[in-house]
Amino acid sequence: MKSHIKKLIIAITNNNILWPIIRPFAIFGFFAVNNRKKPAQIVSHVNDTIQAIFPTNQVLHGPFQGMKYPSFAAVGSALYPKLLGCYEKELSEAITDLLQNNYAEIIDIGCAEGYYAIGLGLRLPNTQIYAYDTDETARGLCRQMAKLNGIDERVSIKQTCTPEILESFPFNGRALIICDCEGFENDLFTKANIQNLLNCDLIIETHDFLNLRISDNLVKLFSATHHIHIVKSIDDIEKAKTYNYPETANLPVEEKYMLYRECRPAIMEWLICNPKQAAAK
Repeated sequence: MKSHIKKLIIAITNNNILWPIIRPFAIFGFFAVNNRKKPAQIVSHVNDTIQAIFPTNQVLHGPFQGMKYPSFAAVGSALYPKLLGCYEKELSEAITDLLQNNYAEIIDIGCAEGYYAIGLGLRLPNTQIYAYDTDETARGLCRQMAKLNGIDERVSIKQTCTPEILESFPFNGRALIICDCEGFENDLFTKANIQNLLNCDLIIETHDFLNLRISDNLVKLFSATHHIHIVKSIDDIEKAKTYNYPETANLPVEEKYMLYRECRPAIMEWLICNPKQAAAK
């Protein structure tokens, strides 16, 4: 019997479709058992903690500190890390450096509810923002967030960004492109449009768990025109053990895990691409 169970577990963890879906729940079960509390008890404690930490829907830390959320909701990603200000903290250094540039435009492809589109818009008050997302709910929330934070006149919210749009986009100066489009990045950036991106900085999240060649393909594509720096994501368990904010300092690791986790299916990468011959800042 035990051998059958072991074989089943191995089969699931080696399944490229099932394991990314089941993994977060498996980890949650591990913490629940080791904490010797029922999952419902942990959730109850976390709910009380959430009410204490987030009395208002504002980002508490990080580069977008003070940004207001129109509702207690995020699209396609975890809300709590965003409100804490630790969402994709792995990119903090890159974001800080890029904020020193005088961008004419920012294009956010896969903007979700607008964490980056509106956050960057707040930090760069002279920049025009173009936010793309195929999800109608995401576009609606992004529109609300832009208005709530007083930058709606500078934010254009659109549905789909295509290779052709990037090929002909009328850039007015140096630009920043943020891309998180669930594997479509492999088709979005092409030999045909890269010539129009020679004066663009890019942060591209690559989804190699969907296609193992995505990162390699994009590195090859951009290597002639851009300097490329690769940043890897940190596992959620590591975040729970190492991240520390005043609001969570006294919490047990199980609750930190639930607040910090971003539920990525694997260790993922971002390509930070900076033009080799960029125009003046």
